[in-house]
Amino acid sequence: MKKLQLLGWIFILGFCGWIGKNTYHYFFDKKSPEVILSGIVNGGYYAGDISCVVNGSHPYKVGKISVFLDGTPLIYNFSLGKSSFEHPFTINTRTLTNGKHDLKVKLIDGTFHKNEACKECQFNVDNTHLQAAFVRSVTDLKVFQGRTLTLQFQTSKPLKEAKVHAFSKQFDCVPEKEGSLVYEAFVPIDCEETPNEYLFTVNCIDQVENVVTLEGKVQVVPFPFKKGNLSVPVGSATAEYVAKEKELGLSQKILNDQLAELAEKSPHKKLWQGQFCAPTDIIRITTEFGNIRTTPQRGRYAHKAIDIANHPRSIIWAPQDGVVIVKERYSYSGNTVAIDHGCGVISLLFHLDSFADDLAVGQVIKKGNPVGKLGKTGYADGYHLHWEMRIKDIAIDPLEWTKFSVA
Repeated sequence: MKKLQLLGWIFILGFCGWIGKNTYHYFFDKKSPEVILSGIVNGGYYAGDISCVVNGSHPYKVGKISVFLDGTPLIYNFSLGKSSFEHPFTINTRTLTNGKHDLKVKLIDGTFHKNEACKECQFNVDNTHLQAAFVRSVTDLKVFQGRTLTLQFQTSKPLKEAKVHAFSKQFDCVPEKEGSLVYEAFVPIDCEETPNEYLFTVNCIDQVENVVTLEGKVQVVPFPFKKGNLSVPVGSATAEYVAKEKELGLSQKILNDQLAELAEKSPHKKLWQGQFCAPTDIIRITTEFGNIRTTPQRGRYAHKAIDIANHPRSIIWAPQDGVVIVKERYSYSGNTVAIDHGCGVISLLFHLDSFADDLAVGQVIKKGNPVGKLGKTGYADGYHLHWEMRIKDIAIDPLEWTKFSVA
């Protein structure tokens, strides 16, 4: 009997405590409900049906929920009366125009104060069919070793991303200019690439993950690169100069490793428009791109740049807009400047006599801005500029990118 009485008192006290707690929350709680919206993210792109879920809670209870799409109620003052809940709903984007839309979720708790909580989200609808086509026919594409394969295609709408898969590598496709639906890709053909026919694909992905694939093939044509010898006689004044220069600079491997890393970090957009210019006045080209050189120091190798002769200490300038990513002295290339033009396209300028006074790594530079003076630092037997261009760390003929042509 006493046990029953004890249990009765415990129940009464617990019930009174529950009444007291709920009474307190009803009259005095001014805390807003907690609200979580899932299934849709701010700034996201969507097509078809969007399955959304609203989760909410409050120490007392959540009284009502409303959901507004572009100011129009999808759900209005739907009664809940629960301390926590999960409420799913669907947005049919097919009934909406393409473009931006606003979603707002509003909760009102069940207390005397009717505390509110809101969650807002702006999203984009894209139900446009994705289409893409090459700007020019790719049925008979041919490109020389050491040159650049430039691909252009047009799409029916802006893309999330597009990549060319060729020569066992990937290359980014970017708009030819801001806001354009014409996309470009720059595929470097190594000067030592085996002449043959190669297949390539372009994968286009829009903001809602639709995929269109374009296919083509390109014939790599052999180029008759010249051959020559370059030697610095042992014991000569030039040999002593080159040996001294080697001691003044960092290891060339440091530069090569750095350039490989920087190529991967290059902006996925063009930082330039139009053609490149030669980085100095050209009196003559002493070594053409791709020449097969033989030297006592380096053996037989392809010279993957052009050597330009001009007057000693002539001004060297940026061949196009970009960002300075290297300004340093190395054992082989001497005083070296590298400029990133975006899309993995990098210009290299070797053997400078000196750097421009205000030149700094990270500096945004414009076409024609001075970077230094023509010199013979590093492995050089006379004043000249070694001008090299790389795409994704593969060297290509820089003259192809300019108006200058060799007779």
